[in-house]
Amino acid sequence: MDAAIQVEGVVKRFGPTRALDGLDLVAAEGRVLGLLGPNGAGKTTIVRVLATLLEPDEGRASVLGLDVVSQARAVRREIGLAGQFAAVDELLTGRENLRLFAGLFRMGGREARGRVDELLERFDLLDAADRPAKTYSGGMRRRLDLASSLLTSPRILFLDEPTTGLDPRSRNQIWAVVRELVEEGTTVLLTTQYLEEADHLAHRVAVVDQGRVIAEGTGDELKDQVGGAMVHVRLSDAGERDAAVVALGRLGCAGAQPGDVGTDLIVPAPHDGVGMVAEAAAALREAGVGVSDLGLRRPTLDDVFLELTGQKTDEPASPPEGEEEPEAAAGAPA
Repeated sequence: MDAAIQVEGVVKRFGPTRALDGLDLVAAEGRVLGLLGPNGAGKTTIVRVLATLLEPDEGRASVLGLDVVSQARAVRREIGLAGQFAAVDELLTGRENLRLFAGLFRMGGREARGRVDELLERFDLLDAADRPAKTYSGGMRRRLDLASSLLTSPRILFLDEPTTGLDPRSRNQIWAVVRELVEEGTTVLLTTQYLEEADHLAHRVAVVDQGRVIAEGTGDELKDQVGGAMVHVRLSDAGERDAAVVALGRLGCAGAQPGDVGTDLIVPAPHDGVGMVAEAAAALREAGVGVSDLGLRRPTLDDVFLELTGQKTDEPASPPEGEEEPEAAAGAPA
């Protein structure tokens, strides 16, 4: 497929900090590329470079063949941006917010009215269109923010952690809209710390850490890098963890790791299949270890993230200077 976004050796410094350290990236047209990484990895910085809000210190980046530095104005005509914070004026109604952005984009009155009504309907905001945005829920504000980034029907959409802080229902609504946009041919660059989000939406995933892409591929390809199946045990008593590790070790299950809960234990399986579960159950029963749940699963993107960055997704690093996202989100008028 044609490349909608190309990044080659981009470096961005903030004082002594290299937020981007020779980052390379390619995003195919009409697909979703997910960027995963802890806070401070450089995800927001590369989005801001591609959106022409920052100039790289070294390297080059292009959007639809347009250089983000020398052809910045042309780039802005092709993109939409929804940042980490909903860029809505709480004193204005939803309709007035969209009309304000339409004016910034220099859209004509008739065109603006039609497009605003279309987006209000698409994002299920018609009933609340004439209410002040301060009365909106968090999910409604995010949908309004996303709607504003789509006023000009951009060919490329940058979504910087678009569902942070949303409840599952609101998150699913945003996911549904993203899928629709991609079906219509929009290219999406999505930054997220939600592994489930990347698994559901991204055609390819790039893991970013310390300003570089350290792994890239489909979700399945990245999971295969971690290894085979994992035995997941939930113990009846966390005090029996050592006995469980010894019992599973006799089967060749070495390298036990704690799970998300104190009674959870995760160990690599020497082979796949139902037989492995049966063997593990028998070994634990023989050792007198009580088990409330036992199963076999493939590695998840969470496992990939932990393996590659050394961090869990709920333990982000502190962002370096300059990596904080400014409270601006809907892109810039040409």
